Amino acid sequence: MIRTLKTLLLAFLVAVGLALSVVQPAAAAAAPAQITLNPASGPVGTAVTVAGTGFKASTTGTVIVGSTTFPFQTTATGGFSTGITIPAGSAGNLTITAKTSSIKASAVFVVQAGPSPQPPTVSTAALRFGVATAGGPLASSELDEVSTLAGESPSIIMIYKDFLQSPPITEMDAARTRGATPLVTWEPWAWGGGVDQPAYSLDRITAGDFDGLITQWGTSFAASGKPVMLRFAHEMNGNWYPWAEGVNGNQAGDYAAAWRHVHDVLAATGASNVQWVWSPNVPYWGSTDLAGLFPGAAYADIVALDGYNWGTSQTWSSWVSPADLFAPGISQLRALAPGKPILVAETASSELGGSKATWNTDLVSYLAAQPDVMGFVWFHLQKEVDWRINSSDSSASAFRSALLARRS
Repeated sequence: MIRTLKTLLLAFLVAVGLALSVVQPAAAAAAPAQITLNPASGPVGTAVTVAGTGFKASTTGTVIVGSTTFPFQTTATGGFSTGITIPAGSAGNLTITAKTSSIKASAVFVVQAGPSPQPPTVSTAALRFGVATAGGPLASSELDEVSTLAGESPSIIMIYKDFLQSPPITEMDAARTRGATPLVTWEPWAWGGGVDQPAYSLDRITAGDFDGLITQWGTSFAASGKPVMLRFAHEMNGNWYPWAEGVNGNQAGDYAAAWRHVHDVLAATGASNVQWVWSPNVPYWGSTDLAGLFPGAAYADIVALDGYNWGTSQTWSSWVSPADLFAPGISQLRALAPGKPILVAETASSELGGSKATWNTDLVSYLAAQPDVMGFVWFHLQKEVDWRINSSDSSASAFRSALLARRS
């Protein structure tokens, strides 16, 4: 009898447990990815903030607007916020899609009829504002977005070309149409080929192996007859490009010799409209001494520096202020090329390790206080880190305010 009662009790408890398991709610499923648009309507050319949640964490993605794309980076929680511009030619209900490798979400932007908002004009401030974007001068929507973020249109627009490409005349004209001077970075290598490219060693350049290409470029520049800044073989004091000394078979003295040769061949075409920009990286421990790389005052019209605040984004990097980043190099440029205008040809800051908003403010303030610094070019790309002006709302706001202050 006792055993029977125990058996009945056990059966009862099991039944109750099963019943409870049936009525317990299932674990909540992950929320689906979604995006919001702000604003959600407007004419073509409208700057729109796209915010998303529920995407793959800590990865890159793309916002697709018609045939135009805009990159973004998600946070550790799978969220993101990025700026886009409604492309010209859009009409009606425009589907905007954000996607990572395996997740996507869409929202509809209502394109309103009416004139497109005009981008701000180019500033006449002594410190010029320039930009490098993923699409260059032909990507008008990218440049419109930058102009809106900055509160002024860039007066310098960067163009990157290697030794396999033709002179970028169409891109140069597009930059000038926007009121900007084209800054052409001309790289003597084949993109993607790495540092070891013997075909492009400095001694081969000096020996004349590429004189036909150089003449072609010079003839095209001369025919255009319009000002262009030519930044040949930049960041030569590092070791990450095949035109640096100490790599790719290059020896001490080879760089300056190659620079002078390219300059002379191109100048012989009559391209007197070219301003030559000699542009090392900011000096660092172990970099090649600038004095041995400088081709001489007669061979450079502008001297420049590339410098980035990597913050704590890399294992080897730490937060550095604009003054600490640029002052030592600017001092060396002044000693090497007295009286030459100085350009910061590439710069940007990471968000990691400090306040990017403060860094932006300090950068413009510091450079504006240097009477021989003619301008700076912001690297508005999401590459190794998010270098863009609008990597955060605070960064974008500070950048715009800093440019406005230097116009006052």
